[in-house]
Amino acid sequence: MSVSSRSTMAATRALLLVIVSMAALLGTALGASYTVGAPGGSWDLKTNYTRWASGVKLYAGDQLRFQYTVAEHNVVEVTKSGYDACNGSNNTVATYQTGNDTIPLAAAGSRYFICGVPGHCAAGMKLQVNVSSQQTPPPPPPPQQQQCRLRRGRWRCNRPAPPSSSASAAVGVDRSAVAWLKLAAVVAAGLVLLC
Repeated sequence: MSVSSRSTMAATRALLLVIVSMAALLGTALGASYTVGAPGGSWDLKTNYTRWASGVKLYAGDQLRFQYTVAEHNVVEVTKSGYDACNGSNNTVATYQTGNDTIPLAAAGSRYFICGVPGHCAAGMKLQVNVSSQQTPPPPPPPQQQQCRLRRGRWRCNRPAPPSSSASAAVGVDRSAVAWLKLAAVVAAGLVLLC
């Protein structure tokens, strides 16, 4: 193999590594995506959006996807007063009409969405979401104390039980830790390509 073909291969591998790393960084910079009403519904007159919103925890960086039939609905982001009154005429923040709208939730705070078709908001097509600034896991439970007692002239001690899988699942996983693990995996794969 000639020197020029080796350098071309090395440059190709380096470019591939840069592309894969950039894709990984972009993927970890973005938050989660939530389809409004999923899994049982969409942006329609049948879905209970208060119940749906109570089942999701949104963080800055996440995004909402509204899927609907364009001829039947739209999405209007409104102020709180527009949400309360089901009126977007003077309270509109933004209007979406593609049928597959992705709305980034860049900052913490409350956001309000209604269907702008007359009568639909009053029939329940309205959504309020609360966006948190960042995900923080709850503090770990306190460690169990070892208990010892004298029995038949010998000390007997019980060992604390290891945490159950449900207890560790309840603690949660920090998104940033998962993102760094993904990045490390991509970098490792890129290094393997270079070798």
